[in-house]
Amino acid sequence: MSLVDQFKPETSQSALVAPSALVRQARRRSQRQQWLIYGARILLVVGALVFWQLASGTILDASFLSNPLAILHQTITWLSDGSPWYESTLIANTVVTLEETLLGLFFGIASGLILGFLFGLQPTLERIFNPFIIALNSIPKIALAPLFILWLGIEIPMKVVLAAVTVFFLIFLNTINGVRNVDQHLVDAVRLMGGRQRDIVLKVILPSATGSVLTGLHVAIPYALIGAIVAEQIGANRGIGYLIQSSGESFNAAGIFAALLVLTVIAGLLNAVVNLIDRKTSHWKAGLKLHSSDQQ
Repeated sequence: MSLVDQFKPETSQSALVAPSALVRQARRRSQRQQWLIYGARILLVVGALVFWQLASGTILDASFLSNPLAILHQTITWLSDGSPWYESTLIANTVVTLEETLLGLFFGIASGLILGFLFGLQPTLERIFNPFIIALNSIPKIALAPLFILWLGIEIPMKVVLAAVTVFFLIFLNTINGVRNVDQHLVDAVRLMGGRQRDIVLKVILPSATGSVLTGLHVAIPYALIGAIVAEQIGANRGIGYLIQSSGESFNAAGIFAALLVLTVIAGLLNAVVNLIDRKTSHWKAGLKLHSSDQQ
């Protein structure tokens, strides 16, 4: 065995060890930074709550801003005033608002995706309807609430329609944008390999538009809640919007903040679902970007 051959294993082994050590160090730094961010967030929230509680009644007017302990007491009162538990004030009204929001999201997302892909794949159709789409989108959706009340009354269907209309344009426009921005190199590559229009849609356009659609979803969630809440405040006798309205009329600041806390939790949970979908589809989008770079 030559002298060069004797040194080959040691060189290759050291070359493997160094990168793995660097990877472990990078992971540890990333974990420490993540824990630091979590700790800073917790300290920020705790500090704000402590300041709010101590300043209430002295620096801050408790009748307008309440305080964390009063909000906690109001929340517990609303949770314990029903038998069985799911008929309590907070649970029953939360279920109503959640039902309206989820149904509005479902119908708004479904219609926005279908029409967005249709208009994105048919540019001529999009150009025909573009002035009408711009005109309808420019109308404040809240201004449509009285019309929906006239058509549907003040029950749940009216809130669902208002939430769905609010969500529709966000998903529709983001979907069209995602379809338009498809890498033409990928489309040409699929066609050169004998792919049909169905293959182009499923293997190129759909993955490419996923990012834009998910961005629209993140924006649509609070807008769906806004549509449901505004509709409840305009005309309803149940729901979180109704709780906010009735608490405001009785000058119950703690009740308003308790209801807003519930809305924050709902929005956080819905965004967590969207983030989960985003992570599940990230490898799909990453693979598409890799193929795009290879084509270039």
